[in-house]
Amino acid sequence: MLPTIENAGQFLAAASCVASWTIKRFQRRVNLFRDGVCYNKRQFAAESAAQKQDILTDLCQRRHFISGDGLTYTSLMQGSHTLGPLGVEMRRSLVSQWWNSVILSREDVLPIDTLHLLPREANLSKSLVMALNLEHIKGHILNQNVNHEQLISSLQGPAGNCGFLRQELLYGALMEYAPCLELWNKKLPFGLAEIGKCFHSVPAEENVGKNPSRTGERMVASLVWFSSPKTSGQWLDFWHRQRLQWWQKFAQTPSDFSSSELQDEEGRRNTLIQYRFPWGTETIEILCNIGDSVLTQMHSGSSTKLQARDGRKSVIPHLMWVSGNLDRGLLAFLFDALQQRESPPIRGKGLRREVLKLHPTLAPVKVAVDMGTGPAVDLRLVCQGLSAELREHGMFIWPGYMEGTHSPMEQLFTRYDEMGVLFTVLVSENTLENGLLQLRNRDTSLRETVHVSKVTDLVVQHITAAKKL
Repeated sequence: MLPTIENAGQFLAAASCVASWTIKRFQRRVNLFRDGVCYNKRQFAAESAAQKQDILTDLCQRRHFISGDGLTYTSLMQGSHTLGPLGVEMRRSLVSQWWNSVILSREDVLPIDTLHLLPREANLSKSLVMALNLEHIKGHILNQNVNHEQLISSLQGPAGNCGFLRQELLYGALMEYAPCLELWNKKLPFGLAEIGKCFHSVPAEENVGKNPSRTGERMVASLVWFSSPKTSGQWLDFWHRQRLQWWQKFAQTPSDFSSSELQDEEGRRNTLIQYRFPWGTETIEILCNIGDSVLTQMHSGSSTKLQARDGRKSVIPHLMWVSGNLDRGLLAFLFDALQQRESPPIRGKGLRREVLKLHPTLAPVKVAVDMGTGPAVDLRLVCQGLSAELREHGMFIWPGYMEGTHSPMEQLFTRYDEMGVLFTVLVSENTLENGLLQLRNRDTSLRETVHVSKVTDLVVQHITAAKKL
């Protein structure tokens, strides 16, 4: 069994129950005009793991990061939900950061794009299926009660006679190895990277251990690294450090991202990168040292074309495989970003509101542009011009000025903080007179007066500085 600390979440929840503070939760719903914005008011108290999960799930549904009813940690982990507009944009940012880190910033990694369907004529022996399915390493899918026919059927799924829906991206990289080796002049080391949808079997609760009845999907980022056999262990250590640092780079609490090692049935070392969710630790990325057996089995009878140059020697390379679940990573960063801040007291009671303090490069909405009182037509023209200028820098801008009603400032800021918006721009009648507007920072809640011509530069500088940290 995979060593986890899932019981830690239960332990912390139990400890919270006996804490000196009594947890009191207010669930009064406040109608914020036509926007329908609502938030839960809670007394100052330590939040248990279950409460934090409920808070974030409710927030993500209201702010359209995640779509679907009846969301639980099981459905989130199984990929049985869809992303809303903000979730889609956040995942696009996460994909872009992975692509920049693994491919664009290196000179020895090539991008590939392979088919979702594995051909039916593929030689899917049970050992190869196990190699192509990362879940067997974690011990969650394959077991002694599943025979070879059921295993193949689970891969085939809804694709029917057309082929097998891919569960991982390794198969495509193995098929692309030989032509890419020629392109790379047969020199080691080098890597093949790909991001794409993968599919997996989701057994019904009453049908566990039998044929799967549903199919889940997830966005996977994969790197297959080919190196000489004598340096494969060193490269595993190198990529372990690189990947863990990458995940921690975007986190508010880097220590919640950790790694652990385990060995497969053949004694080879594998590394799990994990995140500590409220309910326990979950794996978001795995690094496997899988040797050369999968490559030689895939291209049986043609070992000559597999050989690459390691100095003056010709060798069949060993494979190191990195496979990350970006959908699960997105959830990890959402939980990591959730914070609570003091709100103005209501009837003398101290309350808190939620803020998604997402890393500037991952925040789906960089700037929300809104307008105050004044000539509506003229203010809207200023907002449109500023929004267009910001979009030219590749930012997703929220056009608050297009809404037909004006919300009180605190309600507006509460809404944008829950959306994780980095900056809020308030264009007013003063802007028409002297070009000055209000710029609010999500992380500090401070507002400063800046000239409209300086807004784009300030936002770009802020995001650029965050990338370099």
